[in-house]
Amino acid sequence: MNESREVRANEFRVARPRSRIGTWFDHHLYSFVASLGRAARKPWATLLTVGVMGVALALPLGLWLTLRNLERFAGNVEQSREISVFLKAGTGIERVRTLAETLRGRDDIANVVWRTPEEGLGELRAGTGLDAAIGTLADNPLPHLLIVTPKGDEAMLAQSLQALPEADLVQHDMQWRQRLDQWLRFGTRLSWVLATLLGLGALLVVGNTVRLDIQSRREEIGVLQLLGATDGFIRRPFLYLGIWYGFTAGALALALLTAIHYGLQAPLATLAQSYGSGFALDGFNPLQAGSVVIATALLGWLGAGIVTGHYLRQTRPTDT
Repeated sequence: MNESREVRANEFRVARPRSRIGTWFDHHLYSFVASLGRAARKPWATLLTVGVMGVALALPLGLWLTLRNLERFAGNVEQSREISVFLKAGTGIERVRTLAETLRGRDDIANVVWRTPEEGLGELRAGTGLDAAIGTLADNPLPHLLIVTPKGDEAMLAQSLQALPEADLVQHDMQWRQRLDQWLRFGTRLSWVLATLLGLGALLVVGNTVRLDIQSRREEIGVLQLLGATDGFIRRPFLYLGIWYGFTAGALALALLTAIHYGLQAPLATLAQSYGSGFALDGFNPLQAGSVVIATALLGWLGAGIVTGHYLRQTRPTDT
């Protein structure tokens, strides 16, 4: 008795039609898997498409990553920016001490380091190795030096320091940093231009690949249209195919840039250590990497959607 009830229940479950949501989900799952299988059945064409897209996407991403590291390097330089104030010869020690204390109390100055002529000559002797030549000097030619670290506008501070009656020469390196900022802004704009152009190229590559796939399945699409299949039903497998292309190309671009990063990391670290710096290249963090593959997947989806939509509009059956 129980067995007959279970049989009837199973027959009822089999005969009961699926809900619209269940059917929609099943077709999405089928399209997702079938599009991957369709790409796997043409390995060489798939590798060529993904390779072209991956290299095209790696170029603007690599430029953006390079600019980000340069900005970080420039930021490190900004943290150590200094203004050197060489005082006039004959300025007394007490006057220099008073001047240094006065400058330390200003709101636009973070720190002041006083370097005496003897300390400067000792550093020159240790840094150049010209002990014999320096030893022939009768007097110490170096003046007192105040190394000022600014808080705010460096240019205005340098002008005010130059106006001091004790100041003989004021040196600061703001000009090259301004030029570096201009180059960074230009590079950022260039990376956006390259990203737009190469992204458009990747869009065309996906579109052309999907177009060829549509042409090979033209008869199948025609039969589905005659049976009353909606455009969304027909378009869905091709959209997933574009997503697969974009996702894989983004992953390939990240893999290429990661390989380049590890290839350059060791020699750059050695070069930085020779200058007494701990600077090291930064790569993509997980959030950035995830954003890249999502963006490239959306790019593939967009290319497939444009081509498929255009084809379906051209071939949609008309009522007679």
